[in-house]
Amino acid sequence: MKEKTGPKGFPERIYTYDEVRLARSLIRRGHKHRLRINGNPAFKEKTNKALRLVRTAGQYDFLRTYIRAIREIEGLSQLREAEASIWANKHAVEDQVEAACFFVQKAWQMRDYIEGKTYYGHIGETRAANARQKFLLTLEKKVANPEIKKDCRRKIELWGESRFL
Repeated sequence: MKEKTGPKGFPERIYTYDEVRLARSLIRRGHKHRLRINGNPAFKEKTNKALRLVRTAGQYDFLRTYIRAIREIEGLSQLREAEASIWANKHAVEDQVEAACFFVQKAWQMRDYIEGKTYYGHIGETRAANARQKFLLTLEKKVANPEIKKDCRRKIELWGESRFL
């Protein structure tokens, strides 16, 4: 049975073995998604602010390699692996630095999913949280806005105090 594919032959969903294998192959050949944001205008505006920070940190191409859409939802924010999308509620994008971190963390988890690595549980969450910390360190160095620098420093210090990592 032939998989349904979208633009550039990328699978519409990434769930079966063949769909994951096709997605992995296309990504290894340089596929990048045209990142879509679905939601109300305020959600889109806040998401775009967070994405500007992702760009500033040099992670935008990485994000759009693994994530095809960020969709506003009413429930819990989460990675939707089969869709290669992030479902985010309005609270997830209120803080632009936190939203940018969340998006990058979910992109790392999606990468692990595509690569067949553990992307959930202690191992996957720890690896993704470490990527989130690296992102904060990079953003703090590259961003010009002193308020965002200060916010990054505060978040880095909070991660350093965490007993869960």
